[in-house]
Amino acid sequence: MSERLADWTKGEQAVIYQTCTACGHVQYIRRAFCAACGASDPREQCASGKGRVYATSLVCRAATPETRAYVPYNILLVDCAEGFRMMAHGENDLAIGDEVSASFKLFAGKLVPFFAKDR
Repeated sequence: MSERLADWTKGEQAVIYQTCTACGHVQYIRRAFCAACGASDPREQCASGKGRVYATSLVCRAATPETRAYVPYNILLVDCAEGFRMMAHGENDLAIGDEVSASFKLFAGKLVPFFAKDR
């Protein structure tokens, strides 16, 4: 695989996805192969940060002591413009179908993607 691009999992303000050079399949979870056809060395790209809310869940009870200060917070599934779905944080008033854009915020000491409604 070519040199890997850094994303939010490494503390960078980016969301990285992969596209298969053989079949065109788009995948968010990094792999050394295409999950659809098995071809090796999918191409990594930086996502635009644009998408649409697929599902939303307002968390009102902290899962850990570190997240207690953030309650309530919203966890989303976002269909990204590039064709993959990802889980992320977002504004509490988001609804299914809302057009959103990503930024990055600290949450419990870690940098995470955070989606806000396009206004």
